[in-house]
Amino acid sequence: MTMISKFPSAALLAALTTAALTTAATAQTAPTTTPKATPKTATTTTHHAATTTTHSAATTAAPACSKLPELSPKIPALPAGAPCAKPLYTIVSEPAVKLQYVSPLEGPGLRETLGLEPTSFSLDYVDTKIGTGELAAPHKWYTIHYTGYLTDGTKFDSSVDRGEPLSVAYGQHQVIPGWDTGFDGMRVGGKRRLFIPYQLAYGATARGPIPAKSELVFDVELISQSDEKPQPKTPPAPNGSTTPVKPATTMPADPPAKPSTTPPPADPTKPETTPHPQGL
Repeated sequence: MTMISKFPSAALLAALTTAALTTAATAQTAPTTTPKATPKTATTTTHHAATTTTHSAATTAAPACSKLPELSPKIPALPAGAPCAKPLYTIVSEPAVKLQYVSPLEGPGLRETLGLEPTSFSLDYVDTKIGTGELAAPHKWYTIHYTGYLTDGTKFDSSVDRGEPLSVAYGQHQVIPGWDTGFDGMRVGGKRRLFIPYQLAYGATARGPIPAKSELVFDVELISQSDEKPQPKTPPAPNGSTTPVKPATTMPADPPAKPSTTPPPADPTKPETTPHPQGL
């Protein structure tokens, strides 16, 4: 349509053609003036459209599989047929300042010490089970079962072992950033493995059993979501019955007084005898 809109009308084209023929009969200097304008415009427009299409395709390219750290065999293997890990997003950090001069006395690790090296990290995931419930929505309360590992296989926390899921307000900075952004695209009932770099976990500071700068591996299950915080469940009474009512207790009556017994007087005619140890 761009090329067609640049052509002149039929009347104008006829007038230009007549003028060109008349001029050609008297002088041979003008025949190339009019025909060159239209092809030049068409070539420019076609080249611009091709450039735009190529740029659009580059921005929508699917991400490749992520390169994961070496994991201990203590961490459960992914289900057979599970896809490769892919990034939910990647963050590139560029230093705001640059070194202008470095003395030869300084070591090679100066940039890293000062935090002036660019860094790149991703929040990677593998969906191990696709849920059939509603799509996870932002700013909801999520009820989650989870198990957390260090890359060396150490299990440092598990709601599954406790038998009690965790409820968090998603996106409200109540948990580490890797959790606050790691459930996007899931559905209720789904399971996912998250590979969280230390920058999106507990950072450069140790936290309990988690050493500083630790990458974490979480197996999570989205059990449900709600607008309000779920109420904790009351633990069931033993044998499924209600709390038993304690019977009223009454103080026992004083026991009857025992009759006083007075040993009979010894017979002065019989000698006293000492019991034998073997007779005891």
